Amino acid sequence: MDKIAVLIPCYNEALTIQKVISDFRNALPDAAIYVYDNNSTDETYQLAEASGAVVRREPKQGKGNVLRTMFREIDAECYLLVDGDDTYPSESARALCDAVLLDRCDMSVGDRLSSTYFTENKRPFHNFGNVLVRFLVNHLFKGNIVDIMTGYRALSYNFVKSFPLVSSGFEIETEMTIHALDKNLNTVNIPVTYRDRPEGSTSKLNTVSDGLKVLRMVVKLFRDYKPLAFFGVVAAVLVVIALALILPILGEFYQTGVVMRFPTLFMAGFIGLSGLLALVCGMILDSIAAKERREFEFKLQQIEYQKKQILAAERSAK
Repeated sequence: MDKIAVLIPCYNEALTIQKVISDFRNALPDAAIYVYDNNSTDETYQLAEASGAVVRREPKQGKGNVLRTMFREIDAECYLLVDGDDTYPSESARALCDAVLLDRCDMSVGDRLSSTYFTENKRPFHNFGNVLVRFLVNHLFKGNIVDIMTGYRALSYNFVKSFPLVSSGFEIETEMTIHALDKNLNTVNIPVTYRDRPEGSTSKLNTVSDGLKVLRMVVKLFRDYKPLAFFGVVAAVLVVIALALILPILGEFYQTGVVMRFPTLFMAGFIGLSGLLALVCGMILDSIAAKERREFEFKLQQIEYQKKQILAAERSAK
């Protein structure tokens, strides 16, 4: 098991990958550096291999798919995630890792938004998207994570081996953050500087399509992790609609003693029952989610025991 594993998912980063590997090797000389090439059409793979990193290929396109394979194949006490585009400073690597190794955090987040991100990033819609996602996640999941979508973070062994990663693309960072908040894992924000991509390097993140995927992921995880709140909102909306339809009918009935609009009455009743059904579904799913949280705590204990066994076996082999 590595003490620190630097994980660099890459797609067409030939311009910067050698510098990134060199910078993080200097910052963390005791770390193993892994580069997973995600179907690059340039010389990313060859250049990373020439720089001495452990280089492997991941044929399934998408950052989430790359990280899923990395998490499955690599064992380490601390995992440092960083992009291969040379936008994150290696000087902050030790602080991020120490938060996991020494302070026993499950996730340390490289916070770009408190430093240079808004001045360095030249795409205003990216800035707006980061602020919007931060607002939604922290309010829906009662968190205090400053930079939800940063690709620069350190994770513990327990986090990585217990994380049910389902994203295939750039929404992976949002999924990791929400998982940590929902499972009450220890997190810390560490401000880091950010620099824009060097000239000639292009971002693979599409502002509109990937932004919509992230927002969809937030809604999906809110439904899965907090079903009572989610379906409670749906139920409230349906009940308000039902009341808006039925109150005028009740007023007419009170004045005339006759129901004049039976189709509207039936529709209001149907919508009201749908709201009640949504609330019941939310209560049932909330009970299931609470059970899963208890089972997750037991799973963490098993993973911690597994980690200790691996370390003990390695010490005995030496």
